[in-house]
Amino acid sequence: MEKASPFQFTTGVLGYPVLFVLLIWIVFWFEVRFGVSFNDFGVRPREIKGLRGILFSPFIHGDLKHLFNNTIPLFVLSMALFYFYKRISWQVLLFGLLLTGILTWAIGRPANHIGASGIIYMLAAFLFFKGIFSKHYRLVALSLIVVFLYGGMLWYVTPINPEISWEGHLSGLISGFTLSLIYRTKIAKSPKYEWEKPEYNEEEDLFMQHFDENGNFVEQRPEPPEPIDDSTFQEDREGEAGVTYRYHYRKSEEKE
Repeated sequence: MEKASPFQFTTGVLGYPVLFVLLIWIVFWFEVRFGVSFNDFGVRPREIKGLRGILFSPFIHGDLKHLFNNTIPLFVLSMALFYFYKRISWQVLLFGLLLTGILTWAIGRPANHIGASGIIYMLAAFLFFKGIFSKHYRLVALSLIVVFLYGGMLWYVTPINPEISWEGHLSGLISGFTLSLIYRTKIAKSPKYEWEKPEYNEEEDLFMQHFDENGNFVEQRPEPPEPIDDSTFQEDREGEAGVTYRYHYRKSEEKE
């Protein structure tokens, strides 16, 4: 019985990322609708009160542009996480959130660090390095897609813009790389073809019988049927209504 593919589309693959994005938008709508601000619930480095931002800061955004720029990559990357790494997806997400927040709290500037960008960097780094370590063709392809879509984010782990929490980005990058090392052994195995299996026998492979010892393709034609016996024989067949038909077969004379 063949093993089920580790890559299967389930309701959680789409449902959980939608839920994450929806919660973030609900928090932003609540702030706008009731004129309140949750910025104080962000990560405040090296302050005891700022530790609560480790859990709350990913759901808080400064404006609509900040919200829009974060929710789209968060949706794409989290969906890729739940599809390609279903078994460890929740562990990566929760541990990544905690580790990213703790590192931001440890190395960040004295300010309120808010937004889901740290989680985005964590997911992008994890998906990239985990795919490279796995050597599975699908996961390596995912790594290349992540680089193609979000490779430009690498510039923002440096202090090029004082309004951007580059410390949160750097923390997410470090967290994703660390998690890819921790879960390095838990990878999907590449499928083995018939010729890669230990019980494979080349002589029993019908396809390989079309090649000679030099590797040249040889078209095998069906063998001719065996010749009919020269002797004359007869055969009785009983038809309908009890009528018997008798057939006589005789080999035709060969012409010189």
